[in-house]
Amino acid sequence: MACKEAVKAPEETATIPNILVIIADDAGWNDVGYNGSEINTPNIDELATNGVQLDRFYVNPTCSPSRVSLLTGMPASRIGVVAPISGRSNKTLPDSITTLPQALKIANYENAIFGKWHLGLDIDNGPNAFGFDYSYGFLHGQIDQYTHKYKNGDDSWYRNDEMIEEEGHVTDLIENEAIEWIANKRDKSKPFFVQLAYSAPHFPLQEEDKWKEPYLNKIENNSRRDFAAAMAHMDYSIGRIIQSLKDQKIDDNTLIIFLSDNGAMENWYPKAQYNGAHGPNDVLGSNHPLKDWKTSNFEGAIRVPAIVYWKDHLNPQVNANFISISDIMPTILSLIEQEIPDDVEGVNVWPSLLNPKIKTSHEIYVRGHKQESLIQRPWKLIRQRFKDASPSNYQLFDIVSDSEEQNNLIEKDTVLANKLKVLLQNQFNKDDTSVNKDL
Repeated sequence: MACKEAVKAPEETATIPNILVIIADDAGWNDVGYNGSEINTPNIDELATNGVQLDRFYVNPTCSPSRVSLLTGMPASRIGVVAPISGRSNKTLPDSITTLPQALKIANYENAIFGKWHLGLDIDNGPNAFGFDYSYGFLHGQIDQYTHKYKNGDDSWYRNDEMIEEEGHVTDLIENEAIEWIANKRDKSKPFFVQLAYSAPHFPLQEEDKWKEPYLNKIENNSRRDFAAAMAHMDYSIGRIIQSLKDQKIDDNTLIIFLSDNGAMENWYPKAQYNGAHGPNDVLGSNHPLKDWKTSNFEGAIRVPAIVYWKDHLNPQVNANFISISDIMPTILSLIEQEIPDDVEGVNVWPSLLNPKIKTSHEIYVRGHKQESLIQRPWKLIRQRFKDASPSNYQLFDIVSDSEEQNNLIEKDTVLANKLKVLLQNQFNKDDTSVNKDL
């Protein structure tokens, strides 16, 4: 027994990975090369080729809710976040909930975030208040890529507990800061958790000509070309960060998760934003062949490109299991044998990543500010409520055989529909009273 213990300890230590979560902002299903896009994303594609492509990965319809679910392991509606935190809102994460970085600190991780926060617009409600040891980037949901100001002119650029001013494009700045922190600033005796949250390809689109040139003869629409440039710039940045992991010889023990926070927007026609300095954009992302755009609960808004890569630990595959962004927290904590907080509602999907034949079967509840849905393979029920006394509208789809959601089955299988309506209402009843009152 003594010999057995002596052998086992080094193996356990070796399986405690660094964790890098990369978040694209508003990248649609058809905005990555490995899904057939005309946009070149070689570094993302390499992760997809050598890792696990999550073919059925579900997020929330907009950005703040997805980031809540990532860091809490629960539907964002449980804390009353069903839409982007915007304007000068004081909404933030509650102190009563244990976040993923807080749970990782218990396991001796050092945590850093670079880029978009969007879960508290005041520096006092920034990432350092919720378990991050180091933070750098912007507090708001969208900013000018060079002035780094929010759409209403408010300051947003910061480092840790201080608002700062710097020159440069957001993509380059967060890339450089992340590389510097990983290489020189972190405590190398500890594993790290890094959340790398890009502003790209979210508008305003402000890219140098060098990123646009490859698409001059490939994409006719100027706006779509600018969007492609933002994606290409981000992909290059991701490649540089992965190369830095290789240079430090830590790439083989770094779990990398790539995802988009929601599906793509169709277009952008601003009015007073940025004092009229940017836009309009008649064409932005592409969710083809999925239905609809960001903010809805159709597949185009909530089913997004996602990849899990860990060198020599996960076999390359296209994994069709139904997985939610709320599952990331419990999966990571289970992987490192850390206790999962009681509030977490997601499930550990690591067994299904190791072996796709191990099917997931849990409910996935997605609520936005326009619709809510209940997903249980192969079904998805969507409900849209109305402010007046009109009855709610329901749509039911078999999203395995009808991923484009063309055949509404709500009148064809009333027994199934009624069963799913009960499940959806049970989930809805758990949501925070701030978004359920008067409904």
